[in-house]
Amino acid sequence: MSRARAEPEAAQTLAPALYITATPIGNRGDVTLRGLEVLKSADRVLCEDTRVTRKLLGLYGVSRPLVAYHDHNADAMRPKVMAWLAAGESVALVSDAGTPLISDPGFKLARDCRAAGLKVTAVPGASALLAALAVAGQPTDRFLFLGFLSAKSGARRAELAEVAGVRATLVIYEAPRRLAATLADAAAALPGREAVVCRELTKLFEEVTAMPIADLARHYAETEPPKGEAVVVIGPPPADAGAWSDAEVDAALTAALATLSVKDAAAEVARASGLPRKGLYARAMTLKGGGR
Repeated sequence: MSRARAEPEAAQTLAPALYITATPIGNRGDVTLRGLEVLKSADRVLCEDTRVTRKLLGLYGVSRPLVAYHDHNADAMRPKVMAWLAAGESVALVSDAGTPLISDPGFKLARDCRAAGLKVTAVPGASALLAALAVAGQPTDRFLFLGFLSAKSGARRAELAEVAGVRATLVIYEAPRRLAATLADAAAALPGREAVVCRELTKLFEEVTAMPIADLARHYAETEPPKGEAVVVIGPPPADAGAWSDAEVDAALTAALATLSVKDAAAEVARASGLPRKGLYARAMTLKGGGR
């Protein structure tokens, strides 16, 4: 008697929920099996840019209804998404690359869904933040993610000064055209640290460049802006860090004076170092050769 042949299993229907779904950051092989299943089965896929997500899904032979969800339309779209979920639909949320909500829109949607009793679940996978920490060679037991800093140098320096005393590895995302300027500001606010720039992670031309932060700032100041966003990993202050040395003070003041007045440079270094502003002002005047 012949043995009955098993029928192929039908695709499972996703339970109603908002699925926060990670996608690859560069290497298409980094998609997860569960992530693919969710993207194949979701009633709708929310995405930052439908063109980017359509191209990504096409690589895996997936075609689902795509709905734009980004900073510019989130307030209007949020009630619609919640209504879909309340009606029993399954909705996947993806970013252009990596794990959604990590420096991407979406946290208000997750928050409001939970407040309304709607299920929110994570479909973890690739993340530029974690990939950079994995390869940077800096302590990972304690880190602080700062996302994208302000576009203007003064505001950026103030943000860095606020975290100068935090004994943790710092992680920053930065656009290629601002990378050199951000590194210069970081060298002024966080002198003496080790730093790493990670680019093209998981791709063919992956690049990880590690140097003392002042050297790293000079390196990128002397080269053309790189292609693609970078992840900057800055090591914590040394365990024996105490009062700044004269050389560290001069380096920080010199970097600050490149873009700030003597008064503002002294104030910035005072915030970062805890040293008296009056003495720093006098030293900055000397370095400046008369001030401005």
